[in-house]
Amino acid sequence: MITIKNPVEIEKMSKAGSILFNTMQTIAEYIRPGVSAQTLDTLAEEYLISHGCKPAFKGLYGYPYTICSSLNNEVIHGFPTKDKILQEGDIISIDIGCELEGYFSDMARTFPVGTHIPENRKKLLSVTEQALHIAIDQAKPGNRIGDIGFAVQEYAEKNGYQVVKEYVGHGIGLAPHEDPQIPNFGSPHTGALIKEGMTLALEPMINEGTDEVKVLHDKWTVVTSDGKNSAHFEDTILITGQHARILTKAGGKIG
Repeated sequence: MITIKNPVEIEKMSKAGSILFNTMQTIAEYIRPGVSAQTLDTLAEEYLISHGCKPAFKGLYGYPYTICSSLNNEVIHGFPTKDKILQEGDIISIDIGCELEGYFSDMARTFPVGTHIPENRKKLLSVTEQALHIAIDQAKPGNRIGDIGFAVQEYAEKNGYQVVKEYVGHGIGLAPHEDPQIPNFGSPHTGALIKEGMTLALEPMINEGTDEVKVLHDKWTVVTSDGKNSAHFEDTILITGQHARILTKAGGKIG
């Protein structure tokens, strides 16, 4: 069931989103060669707890960490372990969720590591980030969920990439995952009607090669089947009367 959030709920989600944004900003300062993913996980957990939030991912469906840290060909759900050491030229996706007073927020960014980033990785990051902006632009009253996925897929494929189809965006609010599911592919004018007051987590996951993915032996880490790079950007948004309000932003201001 798709829920419409009231002003009190929106305010709580906005606070959660602002704290989550600041958590991501804190992590970003430490993303450089030689740093372990475990260090980033510890930073995120300490920041969230110190600001009155619970790490939403830790323990969710049995996931054992605060963040997901997915490196290069890892699409999502990568473990932030001590032996995952960032190297010059890597790209790393950081996905974080938080809970504040029973309300959830979720976001992801993919970062370059160091200063010497291969051009193909730079382009992938740029296209995936722009795909998120395109998704947000389509998230407005009167459109349908299929309009979001269609726009993301069209943009990705125009740039020579493929969208991941096995994992999707989602509603969010009183639970980390709510209805509706929001694929990054689809047909325009199809799917659930987008209405004011809905809160959604939009998250393009875009691959350099095939859209096919597989899960590693840890039963969590999703990687590209061909070993090529993948990127992931995500924001939690509120549907308003005219355009989406990004909640995972400093102050939860209008995007």
